Amino acid sequence: MIYQGIAISVARDEHGVATLTLDHRDESVNTLSSAVVGELAEAVEALRAESGLVGLILTSAKEAFVVGADITEFHAMFEKEEAEILAMLDRVHGLFNTLEDLPFPTVTALNGLALGGGCELALATDFRVMSDTAQLGLPETKLGILPGWGGCVRLPRLIGADNAIEWIAGGTQNKSAEALRMGAVDAVVPGDALLEAARDLLDRAHRGELDHAARRAEKTSPLRLDAIEQMMVFETAKGYVAGKAGPHYPAPIEAIKVIQKGAGEARERAQSIEAGAFAKLAKTDVCYNLVGLFLNDQAVKKAGGRYAKQARPVESAAVLGAGIMGGGIAYQSASKGTPILMKDIKAEAIDLGLKEARKLFAKQVERKKFTTEQMAERLTHIRPTLSYGDFGSVDLVVEAVVENPKVKGAVLAEAETAVGQDTILASNTSTISITRLAEHLERPEQFCGMHFFNPVHRMPLVEVIRGEKTSDAAVAATVAYARQMGKTPIVVNDCPGFLVNRVLFPYFGGFSRLVAQGADFRHVDRVMERFGWPMGPAYLLDVVGMDTALHAGEVMAEGFPERMGDMRGQGVIPLMVEHERLGQKNGKGFYAYEEDRKGKPQKVDDDEAQTLVERLAEGAATFSDEAIIARMMMPLCLEAVRCLEDGIVGSAAEADMALIYGIGFPPFRGGALRYIDAMGLEAFVAQADELAAELGPLYAPTDKLREMARHGECFYPHAGQA
Repeated sequence: MIYQGIAISVARDEHGVATLTLDHRDESVNTLSSAVVGELAEAVEALRAESGLVGLILTSAKEAFVVGADITEFHAMFEKEEAEILAMLDRVHGLFNTLEDLPFPTVTALNGLALGGGCELALATDFRVMSDTAQLGLPETKLGILPGWGGCVRLPRLIGADNAIEWIAGGTQNKSAEALRMGAVDAVVPGDALLEAARDLLDRAHRGELDHAARRAEKTSPLRLDAIEQMMVFETAKGYVAGKAGPHYPAPIEAIKVIQKGAGEARERAQSIEAGAFAKLAKTDVCYNLVGLFLNDQAVKKAGGRYAKQARPVESAAVLGAGIMGGGIAYQSASKGTPILMKDIKAEAIDLGLKEARKLFAKQVERKKFTTEQMAERLTHIRPTLSYGDFGSVDLVVEAVVENPKVKGAVLAEAETAVGQDTILASNTSTISITRLAEHLERPEQFCGMHFFNPVHRMPLVEVIRGEKTSDAAVAATVAYARQMGKTPIVVNDCPGFLVNRVLFPYFGGFSRLVAQGADFRHVDRVMERFGWPMGPAYLLDVVGMDTALHAGEVMAEGFPERMGDMRGQGVIPLMVEHERLGQKNGKGFYAYEEDRKGKPQKVDDDEAQTLVERLAEGAATFSDEAIIARMMMPLCLEAVRCLEDGIVGSAAEADMALIYGIGFPPFRGGALRYIDAMGLEAFVAQADELAAELGPLYAPTDKLREMARHGECFYPHAGQA
């Protein structure tokens, strides 16, 4: 044994070939944490000191190779001075360069995921052989940074600047066939032949069939692009990537600039350019929030995993109510391999649901996600029916009929008589109390909410709502089924609007007040879109549907009259409904809608809507962008605080992820509670008090939030804080 650590071991065989194995004994996956990087440095030094070695194989004993750096360390690291971040990067560059310069050929055997730092480690060896099921990628730009351990230097020299830009700026995970086609790896083989293929590459290098010295020279020398080629590659890429990334995500463009600046430089100078850009990005709020978003996502997944472990498997399901929503649920279940019955009382509704499912499958075929054969096979997992005949054997039923408590109550009670004693019933309601719906049932403990967001196939969130009598088993089974469907379930307690809609409607309340005070709704939309929302509040209301928003607003008004009572029967939303301007569903709302070339509704300004809204207003008024943002964001953020304080949601991480996944809260801002932290609780409370004096209790801070502000607390303690 040449070296033995907690995460890394190095052994040599009788032929002088060393194998460095990554296998952290205390972790389920390999990461390049600071401790593991320290071990790697010791292992590489041991390899340099070992005499008689003729080659090195890097491999992993885990299911994945290396999933990247340890992101849980990022916040603490990035809070340090820029000079300390640069020193860390310099140490890792030196380590990887030492590995790259070893006096014998080296090869990495990629058995599974090799992402971020794991990919950069593999790039430092002369050759790479990849399992046919493995994936390779540099996803750092999704965290607001760029590859900082040589990825911006080595990858362009291996696969070309244009291809490297696509990988790095897009943050993609690339399958083995693509990696081989690009030249990122030298061979792709079945997993059980991986080590044999790695040894074969070393043997061929020793026989002179493969020139590992030439490989090294290619990776350590300037890019082979003349000035005109550089201009064409980099300037074209900047324009395209800027359009895709948008103004709030600087890392993809910065990565292109790093590759461009380093193109004419040798290895060390190019790495210095990379390190400088990385350190600057690491200190940005965008990076801090995107790293926090990743950590929150992991926390939510762990919480879901704990529930799912307690659940018996959902092997078959059913959806009550076809149409667009039912068809979407059926598609999502079938596409992920869980057979589902789709029941309705009308044959035409069944046809509509099947049409929706077929359309969604066809799109997947167009995108090459499914073959035609796979589509046909998965469509057989959806069984349409007009009766309850086969419901006795299903594990879980999702009710997705019209949003009316009487109708839902009757359908649920009827379904309960047709299913087995252990079958879980779940309602896809967006507003109706689960506790109230459970009053119709003989087994309320077997019932919970399962709120999908529209369109089902695109929106990642599912709210799993616990009623007063819902059992842990029902919650666990519903969480497990949502995960099987490829969704992110977040468990919340019952209240009007649950979590997401309860938080969203104060945002609409802020919008209604702005319009009533004379703000131009089109200006409000533009400001909030620049702030980072995918669409402004007027446009969002058109997409939701004004009648749907009116109904939900009345539920909120009844549930929280002291804050939301004025949402009932007055304001801009009832006005729109009164004049039959329902939004996209009938082609006119705040905007008018025309079909584009692809048949999708395209919004255009509508003078009639503008005139109608002006009649409601107290008179025209001009608000600064900052004033609009404050009036819109304060109610939303305060309601998120109340949901956390009321125990509707279990953690700040779950609250923020629900808003990002459910209503498109700007990811680079980290969520409502991170947004408050970024402003500072003291400043937030002061601004809220100022607005509450003018606009009422929707803007009033809670007593607990005031207490937190007085004590200098925050929702996400920084490194070093308790």
